[in-house]
Formats: sequence, C-alpha cells, structure tokens
Amino acid sequence: MSDAPLPKPVDIARVLDNARFGTLRWLNEEPAEWDTVYTAATRLLSLLEERDVDYVVAGGLAVLQYVDGRNTQDIDLILSSEDLERLPELERFEEGPDFVRARFDGVVVDALLTCNDLFALVRERFTTVRRFAHGDARCATPEGLLLMKLYALPSLYRQGQFERVTIYEGDVANLLQRSGIDPEPLLRLLEPYVLPSDLAQIRVITAEIQGRISRFEAGRPDTEPGKA
Repeated sequence: MSDAPLPKPVDIARVLDNARFGTLRWLNEEPAEWDTVYTAATRLLSLLEERDVDYVVAGGLAVLQYVDGRNTQDIDLILSSEDLERLPELERFEEGPDFVRARFDGVVVDALLTCNDLFALVRERFTTVRRFAHGDARCATPEGLLLMKLYALPSLYRQGQFERVTIYEGDVANLLQRSGIDPEPLLRLLEPYVLPSDLAQIRVITAEIQGRISRFEAGRPDTEPGKA
C-alpha cells in the first residue's frame, strides 16, 4: 500500500478569493473586505446543497482537481434550466442559448445549461464524485473537461479571445499530459456536436499540443540528478 498523502481537497471559496484578490484591476475597481468573496462562495455552495440542485462542477475549479496551480475567478456549473430557475438569488447579467452568467454577492457563476447536447453528455457520462473542502460534489472528469475545452476553442478563435484561448489550450495540454488520455476517441465523440470545419481545426490544435507534450517528455531526464 502506498504511503503517499492523499491530495488536499480543493477549497472552492479560497481559490476564488485568492484569484480575485490577486487581480490588481479588481482591487482598484471593486474594493471589498478581504473575506467577502470567500463568504459568498461558501454560501452559494451551501445553497446548492439546500435546494438539492443537480449540478456538476466544471471549468477551472474542476481542472484544479487534476492539475495543480490553475487559477480561476468564477464557478462553472453544468445544470439544467429548471435547476437554474430554483436559484433566484443569482443576478443574471449575460445570457446565451445555452449559458447564463450571473453574480451571487460578488461571485461570478457561469451556468452551462444542459439544453446544449454536449453539456448534457458530459453531465450524463463524464462526471465523478470528488472531495472538495466544503464536501463531496459531482465534478467533470478529465475526459469531460477535454470535451468541453476542445468544443469551445474554435468559437474562442473566431471571437479573437486570445487570453481565453491560451488558458483553454493550457488546460488541454496539462490534462492530456497528466492523464495520458488518448484524445482520438474524444475527437470522434465530438464529431456530431461541431461543424466539420471546427472539428478539423480542433484536430490541428490537438496535434500541436500533443507535439509539445512529446517534446517535453523527450526532454525529461530518465533519472534524477545524481542518481544512476
């Protein structure tokens, strides 16, 4: 039996608090008490449990379950429109066909709605229960996160959102490198959900990322310095 310590549970509220207060622009534009974000995030998570909302943690907070050092300033949740209606406390400020962005006492919540067939697929087939500091919660698996990141990338390129493209491609690279997942089955699974031109672009992006991973692995020493 391994004596390696279990990974420390991700404290969702603390991650958001640290990320927000590490952003100088936010400090200048939205001054607040140091514990405001932490308290709001904790209350939101409690509210989800009290209302028995069927949610899945996605986005950066889910990536943090598998990759160290990821930073994020919002909570991404996969849930149904019906469950979202049970959360009137969320103040909506942006809506699309399959998402809603809202605020809960300063915490930004991205609701990814299951009317999107891919989001529904991830919730149905690619989730697992993970330990967070506030308790256990359903969380997207590495495969589910890869599906969602790759699905989003062509749209981000079209919108010219370079910063988000960089973050998403970094997530894909880290998840593939850490998990050893073969992306080909995921690319085949994506085919019904994206345009053929988008799938072609996703394949190019994935191949480039795999190339970087291969170069990284080839450059790693087989042994630690000073060891035979």
